[in-house]
Amino acid sequence: MSVPVPNIDESWTLFIDRDGVINKRDFDGYITQSEKFIFLPGVFEGLKRLRGRFGRIIVVTNQQGVGKGLMSERNLNELHHYMVDKLKEQEIHIDAIYAATNIRGARNDRRKPRPNMALEARQQFKEIDFSKSVMIGDTDGDLRFGMNLGMKTVLVLSDESIEGRPDFIVNDLEELANDWNL
Repeated sequence: MSVPVPNIDESWTLFIDRDGVINKRDFDGYITQSEKFIFLPGVFEGLKRLRGRFGRIIVVTNQQGVGKGLMSERNLNELHHYMVDKLKEQEIHIDAIYAATNIRGARNDRRKPRPNMALEARQQFKEIDFSKSVMIGDTDGDLRFGMNLGMKTVLVLSDESIEGRPDFIVNDLEELANDWNL
C-alpha cells in the first residue's frame, strides 16, 4: 500500500463501481438480466464489514447499454433491485445508486470519470465530503473519477488494463476489509 489506511468513521462515504467490483463483469457485452448478475467472491463479507464503518455506500455505475438501446431503464432498475435485495438478505444497505445511461461522448455526459454522479450524490446527501470519501473500482475511469474529486482510490484487480495509480490495490472487497482491519 502506498498511503496509510484512512481513519474511517461514519462521516465517510464509500463510492463503489458495480460491474467488476460487486458483480462479474461481461467484457463482451452488458449484464441485462438477473440470471447473469453474478456476485463476485468476497463481496458479501467485504461489503458487510465496510458498511459497518462507512456512513454511506453509494453505487456509481456507467451503463451505456441503455443509451445504446441494448436494455431499457426499467430493465436496469430491475437489475439494481435484484442486487439491492440480495445485499439486504446479507444485511448490507446501499444508500443510493447512480447510473450514467448515456453513450460515451453524449452532450450531457454523466459517465465516469466525469464528476456528475458524485455531485448528484452530494446534492442528495449534503454531508458528503469528498476528502472523506473512497472510490472503489476496476477501471481507469473509476480511479480518475475518485482522484479528480480528491477521494482515496481502491483498485479491484480484473482483466482491465490500468494506467492510473490507485492508493490501494486488492483482489476483492473482502481483502480490502482485511487489509484495513475492518
